[in-house]
Amino acid sequence: MKRQTPPMQPDPNRSQHAANEVFEPAEHGLSMTTNTALVYCEGNFGALDGKTANGLVRHSEKYDVRGVIDSELAGQDSGMVLDGINNTIPIYRDLADALENMAGTPDYFIFGMAPASGMLSARERSLLIEAMSYGMDIVNGLHEFLNEDPVFIAASAAHGVSIIDVRKPRDKKHLRMFSGRIAEVTCPVIAVLGTDGAIGKRTTSTILTNALVAHGIKAIMIGTGQTGLIQGARYGIAIDAIPAQFCSGEMESTIVDAFERENPDVIIVEGQGALSHPAYLTSTFILRGSQPDGVILQHAPGRSHLGDFPDTKMPTAKSEINLIETFSDTKVIGVTINHENMSDEDVSAAIKSNSSELGIPVTDALTRSTDFLVDMVVGAFPELAIKRAVNSH
Repeated sequence: MKRQTPPMQPDPNRSQHAANEVFEPAEHGLSMTTNTALVYCEGNFGALDGKTANGLVRHSEKYDVRGVIDSELAGQDSGMVLDGINNTIPIYRDLADALENMAGTPDYFIFGMAPASGMLSARERSLLIEAMSYGMDIVNGLHEFLNEDPVFIAASAAHGVSIIDVRKPRDKKHLRMFSGRIAEVTCPVIAVLGTDGAIGKRTTSTILTNALVAHGIKAIMIGTGQTGLIQGARYGIAIDAIPAQFCSGEMESTIVDAFERENPDVIIVEGQGALSHPAYLTSTFILRGSQPDGVILQHAPGRSHLGDFPDTKMPTAKSEINLIETFSDTKVIGVTINHENMSDEDVSAAIKSNSSELGIPVTDALTRSTDFLVDMVVGAFPELAIKRAVNSH
């Protein structure tokens, strides 16, 4: 199991809290200070399968995360584990430890892992039932829908709590087919894709969106996975849970909805998996449905093999760019680095070498100033510079 490691000797110009600098309340949710939550991530916090917990600790508009459960890291600060920045969200040994030391019982118990199977183990099922017995509502981002499970239905009724199956799509009769209306979206659409799953696409998308807003550019982010929806994304779908026939249409319709309601200057689309990935293929639907004007590629130079497939070598940024630009009528406008298994010096070297080889801007969204991300986008879409210039005055 690989855990993320905070970068060594971070850049003094980095925006340490970039993912939390700008907040817009979730369209149908309460403020983050209203919904307190405990996140379960046993043995996986800071690791690939802990991406939901990792994301919630870094940024949440919907939940006030009060703690994380992972016995292997108990007693540590979750922000220090992820990014080397204290965020005062403690890591607890187990549920009993958390409830004994927290100020009150949280409103929600969030299952914070995203295992490849998408299913609960027997132990995890028992733990969720136990959490319900304390009056906590359950937030479940797995492919296993607990509202369809007789045991969980009974427990929900017995304890007067709710279960939120984040990935459960609408009835098929309400799902939308691709229509071509994406052509009506006149602002730039930028997809943040990657060379692997659990590589930081959502984190970079969030930081980029907030940075653009901070510079006076109205940006809207489209979530495409369970973590983004749990965090409180105003617009989004769990694309990997939608029948394939409707994936492109749901992607298109969600973007059109956001464009018509928000009149944004730019739309940022969170990617999933990788176009080259042998198992996680949702990038194909994201590219077809969103038809992005530009792509930012998230890459982890420190990974030698795909996260869930240790016998499959990682693609290079160059090969993935070639594949994306061949598959879709778009242009990769920049690369963002995932600094996993890298020192700060390694990150600097990777930025320099990739920029030289690829001829496009390269940065690390977490350890370098967010100005580099904004410049990357404005450089590719000069019309956005007008918005930025007006704001600067």
